[in-house]
Amino acid sequence: MLSDNDTIEKEQHDNLLPHVATSSVFEIPVLEIETNPFQPRTHFDSEALAELSESIRVQGIIQPVTVRKMADRQYQLISGERRLQASKLAGLLTIPAYVRTANDQQMLEMALIENIQRENLNAIEIALSYQRLISECQLKQEELGDRVGKKRTTVNNYLRLLRLPAAIQAGIRDEKISMGHARAIVNVDKPDVQLAIFNRIEEEQLSVRQVEELVRRLANHETDEGPTSAKPDAPFGADLKVVQQKLSGFFGTKAAIKIRKDNQGEIRVPFASIDDLNRLLDILNL
Repeated sequence: MLSDNDTIEKEQHDNLLPHVATSSVFEIPVLEIETNPFQPRTHFDSEALAELSESIRVQGIIQPVTVRKMADRQYQLISGERRLQASKLAGLLTIPAYVRTANDQQMLEMALIENIQRENLNAIEIALSYQRLISECQLKQEELGDRVGKKRTTVNNYLRLLRLPAAIQAGIRDEKISMGHARAIVNVDKPDVQLAIFNRIEEEQLSVRQVEELVRRLANHETDEGPTSAKPDAPFGADLKVVQQKLSGFFGTKAAIKIRKDNQGEIRVPFASIDDLNRLLDILNL
């Protein structure tokens, strides 16, 4: 006679045995599915994963994952990494899956395309995925556009972002500037001028339209005062940056100094709320 523990182990073992087909969807044991070695995503938000796990625990898997068969009772995930991880958290023993035949290149391509179709990707993540599809899957831009359902010009606009300096790419990734800002900056040839514009966007909270106008003036060798043959403003000097850092430390917020061609200018000290403003006034004894 089986003990309670033996009964539980037998039920779990029996549940792992069958691969039941239902309308081309198979119930496959989660322990027989290994992760996708070509998975482009390296970070999964733990809170969002926990929420998905709870949804799966209550509602079950709505969209099956996709796998390829490697050997008897051995599968490799093609797409659905979050669903697989969340199912394991939810304690599921099996998961519904489509079984496909795919080589390594097709695996990479499908994983990248699924990654691109996520809604919360930033522009740099999309651009890097496009670049991998071109370089590692030997796709031309026209073919890539067809695969991801985008026009060639749209694909090209993303790929151009990878020409920007690393600091600006990080700014896009961290949502310090938008895709619109970046598309305007990329039309500037010199990296040092690109960085100067990026700094101005952060310090002055420039809109996309303002950046586009700034880039237009630089292209026409104009300044804020009108056309001139002078070169565009150079980035802030080292001494001025030190002063800005000291002001920021003094006020406890990011201060900015703007100097025009006539050496006139202004100091900007932003505040986040009325309480924050009162804090700054207290510092100034006002």
